[in-house]
Amino acid sequence: MNHPTTRRSFLRGASAALVGAPMIVPSSVFGANAPSNRVNLAAFGVGGRGTADTTAFNQLPDARFLAVCDCYQSRREAKREQWNKLYGGDYVKTYHNPWEVLARKDIDAAVIATPDHWHVPLALAAVRAGKDCYVEKPLSVAMKWSWRLRNEIKGKDRIFQYGTQQRSDRRFRYACELVRNGCIGKIQRVEAWCPDASQQWESFAGRPSLSVYRYGSLRPAPPPPGLDFDLWCGPSPLRDYTVDRCTQFGAYHIYDYALGFIAGWGAHPLDIAQWGLDADGTSPVFYEGAGALPQYGLLDTVESWDMHCYYASGVRMRFMDFRVAKPEVMQYRKRWSDHGTTFFGTEGWVSVDRGGIEVSKESLNDVKFDANATRVYESDNHHKNFIDCVKSRKRTISPLETAIRSDTISHLCNIMIRLRRPVQWDPEREAIVRDEEAAKMLDRSMRPAWQVS
Repeated sequence: MNHPTTRRSFLRGASAALVGAPMIVPSSVFGANAPSNRVNLAAFGVGGRGTADTTAFNQLPDARFLAVCDCYQSRREAKREQWNKLYGGDYVKTYHNPWEVLARKDIDAAVIATPDHWHVPLALAAVRAGKDCYVEKPLSVAMKWSWRLRNEIKGKDRIFQYGTQQRSDRRFRYACELVRNGCIGKIQRVEAWCPDASQQWESFAGRPSLSVYRYGSLRPAPPPPGLDFDLWCGPSPLRDYTVDRCTQFGAYHIYDYALGFIAGWGAHPLDIAQWGLDADGTSPVFYEGAGALPQYGLLDTVESWDMHCYYASGVRMRFMDFRVAKPEVMQYRKRWSDHGTTFFGTEGWVSVDRGGIEVSKESLNDVKFDANATRVYESDNHHKNFIDCVKSRKRTISPLETAIRSDTISHLCNIMIRLRRPVQWDPEREAIVRDEEAAKMLDRSMRPAWQVS
């Protein structure tokens, strides 16, 4: 591999040579969207989620992609052609090696929408190169990786936005303000739920008719032309390629690269639970419940779950996959959604998802908050919020600490399910209590060529 050597030499010198804030010139001089006032972006990963993010950024007049990096040659070439046509000139360059992108001094920020196992390694390198970061959820495959990123950012003027875009939706904001202002009384419990792997069984290419094979083909196959499979695996173990491994669904549900939808989808309802409870600086302290892992096939992340997570305040959160959740949620809701967060208080409840809000009483639909009410951070466009904060150097609506604290929940649920025993957590020390085997699962080794120090 040629990348590791480039990576090592790059990382050694990046902090000294490349640290610097974006060069932003006041709009009064050149106009709000002048090139000197534009935020220059680099895209890392332009598959499914990457396409969604880059499309959103390209709708903003003061943001432009100058670089696109992806392990698939066809993807990066297609984006270059598409974006140059959009911008009306030859502005975008393609890259196979991510470290070359981060060495560019004209790149202000990295948009990281790769598979999960690449999120933190790329974010670490970007921060060391003086770049701001928009990073998709979940943050990483190991909590210790995330903590290393926190340590790297500490004391640096770096802007970070986590891809939990529900915080920039007025419906979620309103629901959380109802909770924060006591409109449903004292909070007693929360329910959070989201899709699980069963939603995507039909997506695996190597699935014969037998149901035991529905989790992806294990049969080795040659990687397709134009894919750098070694680079795609990056810090994770190098396995045999199969037709399902390097797909969007393989990346979501293979434990080498992800925790599965318990984290990848769960990040959304868990984030809203944390936001509504004003718990962005902590996590539940005790985890118990049940879950299942696939018995055969390529997919080996948690397939289904029903977890009970207890905050130090006494509030209990039940975190479920959508199959478990449906009969429970439909006891009080009129409309079904495969994801959502419900807060139950002593005087009612409020339930929110991307389709809308349901409440226990009509008066909760139009509460007018007075000047003394508690209000949460207001953003109506998650991607614009990031670009605005890159310019202003103010905190984003989804900063790194919120990512770490909400991700902690899915990581500890995963550990509990795999070990089949409850987990106790100390949120102050960020440590599992009296269980060395469980504590070791907070970290993962990396292939030496991609080691994060």
